[in-house]
Amino acid sequence: MQKHILIVEDEPAIGEMVAFALRKAGMDSTHALDARTAQNAIMERVPDLILLDWMLPGMSGIDLARRLRKEDLTREVPIIMLTARGEETDRVSGLDAGVDDYVVKPFSTRELLARIKAVMRRTHGDEADGVIELGGITIDSAAHRVFANGQTVQIGPTEYRLLHFFMTHAERVYSRSQLLDHVWGGSVYVEERTVDVHIRRLRKTLEPFHSDGLVQTVRGAGYRFSTSL
Repeated sequence: MQKHILIVEDEPAIGEMVAFALRKAGMDSTHALDARTAQNAIMERVPDLILLDWMLPGMSGIDLARRLRKEDLTREVPIIMLTARGEETDRVSGLDAGVDDYVVKPFSTRELLARIKAVMRRTHGDEADGVIELGGITIDSAAHRVFANGQTVQIGPTEYRLLHFFMTHAERVYSRSQLLDHVWGGSVYVEERTVDVHIRRLRKTLEPFHSDGLVQTVRGAGYRFSTSL
């Protein structure tokens, strides 16, 4: 099925350039110039991925990303931020807001398409069917759902993949670079600090269910998922 991408970009020339590149790559797209129009477009059709500009009139891209992550309809839709802000603190702010990846302007359409395809593989890729249970956490891989102590856990797509990997490789310690290779994919350039951001978000997600101690920091080595203290 053809993938549908929502482009949220207030510069028409950039939006048209991206839409053209997506068409050539076999993807469908809708272009919104601001957050309000984007939200209306999402109500009509939930996209497979959102390209979101940081600087938008009215509501900023960061604020819109936070809002989308709180809505059931868009909680698991991957978001790539398009931004002229290349500083590390800005990138971390984007990740904290729930963004899955970012592309710094000016960018080539070739780079953008590579990032889109990488994020789509990570978030829509096939997973083995089955149920994984460990430490009070249950992952239903077929339904793509997580439960903690019998309660449904609302979890972002990157945190889901991270938790799935940890639970299928429990008690083993993985460095940041190893987690990047296994969870994000070795062909994708993502800074190691990205791992720390998503670990914090995963712990915060599990904390209300008293399961935050399962994802442990091993000083000087990395992280592991363990039911033992």
